[in-house]
Amino acid sequence: MIRVRFVILAAVAMACLSANAQHEEKPRKKVAIVLSGGGAKGMAHIGVLKILEKAGIPVDIVTGTSMGSIIGGLYSIGYNANALDSVARAQDWSYVISDKEDLRNQSLRDRLRQYTYVFTTGLTIGKRDMNAGGLIKGKNLAELFQHLCIGYTDSLDFSKDLPIPFSCVATDIVDNSEVDFHSGRLPLAMRSSMSIPGAFSPVRLGEKVLVDGGLKNNYPADIAKEMGADIIIGVTVQGPPKMAEDLGGTMSIISQIVDVNCKNKVDDNLAITDLHMQVNTQGYGSASFSAAAIDTLIRRGEEEAMRHWDEIIALKQRIGIDETFRPTMLHPLRPQVMKEKQRVTNYTFENMTPQTEMFLRQKFNLHKKDSIDAELAQEITTCMRTDLFYQTAECRFVPEKDGVRVIISAGNRKSVQLHAGMRYDTEEHASLQVGAEIPFNTPTPINGDITLRLGKRMMVHGGLTFHPLSFTRPTFFYSFRRNDVDVYVDGDRDYSILYHQHQAELLPFNFDIRHFNLQIGLRWDYVKFREKLLSDKTINKEEVLDNNHYFSYRARAEYNGEDNWIFPTRGARFKAEYSYLTDNFLRLGGQTGMSDISANWRMSFTFGKRFTLQPMLYGRFLFGDVVPPLFGNIIGGSWFGHYIEQQMPFAGVGNMERVRNQFVAVQLQGQQRIGSNHYILLRFAAGQESEKLKDIFNESTLLGGQIAYYYNTIFGPLGATLGYSNRTKKPYFFLDLGYEF
Repeated sequence: MIRVRFVILAAVAMACLSANAQHEEKPRKKVAIVLSGGGAKGMAHIGVLKILEKAGIPVDIVTGTSMGSIIGGLYSIGYNANALDSVARAQDWSYVISDKEDLRNQSLRDRLRQYTYVFTTGLTIGKRDMNAGGLIKGKNLAELFQHLCIGYTDSLDFSKDLPIPFSCVATDIVDNSEVDFHSGRLPLAMRSSMSIPGAFSPVRLGEKVLVDGGLKNNYPADIAKEMGADIIIGVTVQGPPKMAEDLGGTMSIISQIVDVNCKNKVDDNLAITDLHMQVNTQGYGSASFSAAAIDTLIRRGEEEAMRHWDEIIALKQRIGIDETFRPTMLHPLRPQVMKEKQRVTNYTFENMTPQTEMFLRQKFNLHKKDSIDAELAQEITTCMRTDLFYQTAECRFVPEKDGVRVIISAGNRKSVQLHAGMRYDTEEHASLQVGAEIPFNTPTPINGDITLRLGKRMMVHGGLTFHPLSFTRPTFFYSFRRNDVDVYVDGDRDYSILYHQHQAELLPFNFDIRHFNLQIGLRWDYVKFREKLLSDKTINKEEVLDNNHYFSYRARAEYNGEDNWIFPTRGARFKAEYSYLTDNFLRLGGQTGMSDISANWRMSFTFGKRFTLQPMLYGRFLFGDVVPPLFGNIIGGSWFGHYIEQQMPFAGVGNMERVRNQFVAVQLQGQQRIGSNHYILLRFAAGQESEKLKDIFNESTLLGGQIAYYYNTIFGPLGATLGYSNRTKKPYFFLDLGYEF
């Protein structure tokens, strides 16, 4: 009896297993997601993917063009829709779509240069620059793709080696042919697919010159079909055709050229699409990368997909799954991989000299490092561009059995880096500043620096900076300045002088580490007065404004951890300097030399998302029997050292106002952001001055206030300031456009 029961149970179990096996063997149809190009408008794809995941739609194939290739490529290696949302919002897109260097890994001097010049370009002399061909070389985009694709940066078969088979499209402008990427290096494929002609430099791959794939196939449903898709779900983000009145700027014209050409194959590909979603992107363009635009575009993608919710659920039956089906795991989350340390099996160096390889090995102690992460890789590539003067640099990880092989690859060397900046204000009117950096091909990297400023304050500057293995960068520079300045006392002009100043400085110790700089050196100044117009208030007028040589010993420390050089919302900055001024290396005018101690410290505290409070403490103290007026304390304006080196800002004072030898002040600024680029600044200041430090709080207090409006343009801030102080007893108005220099 027991044996009979056992046989019956075994038979039933076998039948169930057989039925289950037949059920499991029943194949479902393959589903492809097709994502069109569209620049920033392609952020809407993320919203659509969120809803598809919510509905439980399996994804077996992904194809895309331009921005669709970026979203699709990352999706295929493990970024689900929520991870893509986080990645899109976390980027500083104004940096990503530029060729600026990462401020986090730059010296303060390099950071200042980015907020001085509106135009920067690198030149390669002697051979053709193979990275040219667009306003933007795209090095930051390429580095971002390398960073996001860790583990998938080597040459791969996109159908076999990626979690989800993937393909994207580029256009070869040599023969106007379509290039479909089914293999290769994923970051390079994505970079090629989104190379908008004229905006981004093309990608050169062998004999091919690759630009945006939208020119040939902006919606590659046919490729998905060729890859075996049974069901195609497609998303497009193109808006209605632009009219003549809509084409008013460079980017709108470039976008229109691309959109017109993007119509190739679109109708045929839509005809083979099972579910097509056209996201409404009205009001946004290819360059709409602001935080507000990204938020809206992602939301519109979700809204468009929700309008098709019933169709999406009905599609599950055609796929061969029921309404309750959920993929066991769409794909693993990727962001944590970006922060993981990878075990290094070997370092390989490409396209660089043995001296350069040795420099990098020693600077980053690579012979001792058996692991690497994305942050170290970025530091290495930044060093290659800033210290070793390469136009492009790449650090990629190739998976091996016991870890990763790190390939560090260099592009072309920079020969000359050109900069240009311009500004206008109601005090100096128009001024222009141009600069050039010249790297020298020497065993120890050396770069020259030449700067010319034209305007009321003319200046010529030249310098040499050495880049040895250590963080210190010994520097020597010479500059000539032609200054035409008016100095006021109590709001009345005290003297006007036109003078030439020759200056040379040797900094054997110039230590840089991220946001911090420490300098120790010796400086020589020679001042020659060309014209003097002095008032009766000036004491010993002929003696104190006399031609002379000065020698000074100097030490200065500076830190700037603010998140924005112009309109910071968090972080702090600090600068302190000590100098001992002489005319013969020991004494000044036969007396003890003049000691000069100055410092300023500012912090930023943000309340909510738009209001920032910025308290600042600053001052300058001069000690000695002789204090040449040219080195005396000056306050006024909004910046430190704008007209002359020792100038300190003071709210409500528009001109350069002379104050006594001991000066200290506090400032409180409120910064309110309106929209994305509009700022209202409200500033109050209080200061104390005296001839002797012990009397500084026995004197009357200087008070001032000002209100300013600024609009942050691509040429620098455009603003207007209105202020008043009890020192000048008169209002002042100041209008300026451009970065301060």
